[in-house]
Amino acid sequence: MRAAVLERPGERTRIEELTLDEPSAGEIRVRMLASGVCHSDLHVRDGEWQRPGPIVMGHEGAGVVEAVGPGVPESTALDVGRLVALAWTVPCGRCRSCVAGRTWECPESPSYTHRMTDGTSRLHRADGSDVFSYCAIGTMAEAQIVAADSAIPMPDATPAAVAALIGCCVATGVGAVTKTVPIASGSSVAVIGLGGVGLSAVMGAALAGAGQVVAVDRVAAKLDLARSVGATDTVLAAGDDAETLERIREATAGGPDVCAEAIGRPATVELAIAAVPAGGTALLVGMTPFGVRASFEVFPFVDGGRRIVGSNYGSAIPSVDFPRYAELYLAGRLPIDELVTDRVGLDGLEAAFDRMRRGEGVRTMIEF
Repeated sequence: MRAAVLERPGERTRIEELTLDEPSAGEIRVRMLASGVCHSDLHVRDGEWQRPGPIVMGHEGAGVVEAVGPGVPESTALDVGRLVALAWTVPCGRCRSCVAGRTWECPESPSYTHRMTDGTSRLHRADGSDVFSYCAIGTMAEAQIVAADSAIPMPDATPAAVAALIGCCVATGVGAVTKTVPIASGSSVAVIGLGGVGLSAVMGAALAGAGQVVAVDRVAAKLDLARSVGATDTVLAAGDDAETLERIREATAGGPDVCAEAIGRPATVELAIAAVPAGGTALLVGMTPFGVRASFEVFPFVDGGRRIVGSNYGSAIPSVDFPRYAELYLAGRLPIDELVTDRVGLDGLEAAFDRMRRGEGVRTMIEF
């Protein structure tokens, strides 16, 4: 089967023919249908996040079950032919976060080894050498072996591209404003950065009943898209952050109750913190390159009772939240399909990365 392989961070990906083992105990084989190209993939591709190589890229995908390994309970409903969305983290079940029910925080997830739970790989090159699988799901491949726990059955009629997006950007963005920091009905929300996660946060804020949803970006076309998925107001970011800050404050009568940063840049993190008024919350959702720091003035932050909250994976419990987001899509309440602005095959991956670097479009979907 064909897959997009990164030899090491900072290099171009290559499309290679790999062999795939049969599923072992607790595993399934999935024939991939769709994989989103996420900014986290770009962080790895450009060497901003270190990952072991060679590694099959992708962590936002969906496909159909092709084979079920031994020991997978029938109660999982992972029947052959069933559409599944793949979760990029499988909790360890033992750490303090898992024991407390906050599985999205799990620092010991076997997914972070980029191998299967037994420490081995199911992907190999022709010479027999192993290939890693990003977050143990490596969605940019025609097929994959994944842990059954990472495969979430989706409701009938869910499009594969929608299921793929639910597996990462939708869960991250919608969950940030409905689970991590639940938006109070009638409150004001600003979202800085309108990629897949940011637009998902816009959708989530509208779904939660926010009285005002302000979308902020430097690309006018993304502002138009934000209005179509739930934004009530838009702010075109200026070249100067101080001017952008004033535009946000003017649009929200002094600052939004919640300001979500969905890019992962120090300047926009600091902008989100500065934008919230007394009692407001800066919600940090975007992921920065490793080692990056941001700063803020402490006195007004403390004096105003402001908060900074980090949100990982939208506080998602995939088995519960993924089907729920799909049902909301099918009911017409989450316009997830509007996030897809380009559709390509595996060979179009590097061009998709180029578009992402230029800030063009929202989500490129690799379709198999």
